[in-house]
Amino acid sequence: MAESGWTDAEKAAMKERADELRSERGGKKKADALADLMAKVAEMPDAERLIAERIHSLVTAAAPDLEPRTWYGMPAWAKDGKVLCFFQPATKFESRYSTFGFQDVAALDDGVMWPASFALTALGPAEEKQITELVTRAVG
Repeated sequence: MAESGWTDAEKAAMKERADELRSERGGKKKADALADLMAKVAEMPDAERLIAERIHSLVTAAAPDLEPRTWYGMPAWAKDGKVLCFFQPATKFESRYSTFGFQDVAALDDGVMWPASFALTALGPAEEKQITELVTRAVG
């Protein structure tokens, strides 16, 4: 019989999101949100941590007004309180690859279909350039 319902990782992510929402309602300061993001990054295995740290640098350089935060326990960056982009490490949900993704507030519209999430196994100069361009475009 097939297993149904949420996985343990999904349940943990939902619990993290509930905690994040409670903190936000309590008036969490930007510095605290950044500390939370960096703490989540520090928990990652080395390869993912290095990618997450570099993505954080790229996002903040391309769009310094974005608010660093966590979202379902993952590093994320928000515009006007809404998550614009996020980094999902492969180990978060035991995936084959990490992803760098965008939410619907990102201004990436291109016709009737466009990518909103990108698989990421390594980060080199070409990927850094693409991420910078995507974030700059997404902010609008």
